[in-house]
Amino acid sequence: MTAAPAAPLPAATDRLLSVQNLTMRFGGLLAVDEVSFTARRRHITGVIGPNGAGKTTLFNCITGFYKPTVGRIALYRDEGEPMLLEQMAGYMIGQKARVARTFQNIRLFPGMSALENLMVAQHNRLMRASGFTFLGLFGAPSYRHAEAEAKEKAVRWLQRLGLDHLADNPAGSLPYGGQRRLEIARAMCTDPVLLCLDEPAAGLNPRESAELNQLLLQIRDEAGIGILLIEHDMSVVMGISDHVVVLDYGRKIADGTPLEIQRDPAVIRAYLGEEDKD
Repeated sequence: MTAAPAAPLPAATDRLLSVQNLTMRFGGLLAVDEVSFTARRRHITGVIGPNGAGKTTLFNCITGFYKPTVGRIALYRDEGEPMLLEQMAGYMIGQKARVARTFQNIRLFPGMSALENLMVAQHNRLMRASGFTFLGLFGAPSYRHAEAEAKEKAVRWLQRLGLDHLADNPAGSLPYGGQRRLEIARAMCTDPVLLCLDEPAAGLNPRESAELNQLLLQIRDEAGIGILLIEHDMSVVMGISDHVVVLDYGRKIADGTPLEIQRDPAVIRAYLGEEDKD
C-alpha cells in the first residue's frame, strides 16, 4: 500500500512533536513502517486505524516503552534544540520531557483513594521537596508547602471532574466513567506538555463519551498542551480532533483534518474494504 504524503510542516512555534520515519520491528514482524507526522501545541491529534494497525506500538515508542528500530521522535518544548525521545530512558520521557500517558486498560491503584491516586502522580516533586525523605521525616517547611500544593492540585482536579465527594473512596469503587476521567486527571497532575491517551473512551456510554469530549477540549484550551489520542470511537475522534493520522498495517495512509480524513478513499477502503467488481 502506498504511504500517504506528509502533511505540511507547521510553523516552528506551533510544532510540539515531530515523528520522522518511525519504524518498529519485532523479529520478522514489521509493526510500524516509516511513519512520519507532526503534532502541534494546543491541538488534539487523533491516531486511528483498524485493529492491528500499529497505533499502540507507535504510542509505546513515543512514551519510551519501546525503543524504535529506526526513526526520530523530537519533542519541541522550548526554543532551541528538541528533546530526542528515542534517545532517552523511558522514565526520563515522563520526568524531564514531561510526556504523560494513559492506557487502554485502566491502571489506577484500585485500593488507594481517588485523592491518593492523584497525590501519587506528584511523587517525584514531593520526593525532591523532601530532600529524598530526610526533610519530609522532620516536617521541613519546604516539604509541608509542597505537600499542601500537591493536595490542592489533586482536590482541584477532583472538583473539576465532579468526583470531590468521592475523594476518600477507593479508586476501584468509582463508576467506570469516573475511573477513566480520574486516570486522565492523574496524568495531568504531572504537568505534561504532551498528553498521550490510549482509548480513553473504551467502555463508555454515549453520555460519558460526550463528557469526555468536553473534558479533553477544556484541557487543550485551558492547559495549552498537545494531546495525542488513539481512539476507536469516531464520535470522539471526529468531534474533537484538530488533526487526524490514519494507520493501516503499520503504515500511514492519510493525514489531515477530520473532514479530509472522512472523505479519503484510502481510509474508506481500510475500514470498509474494497468493493467487489463484477
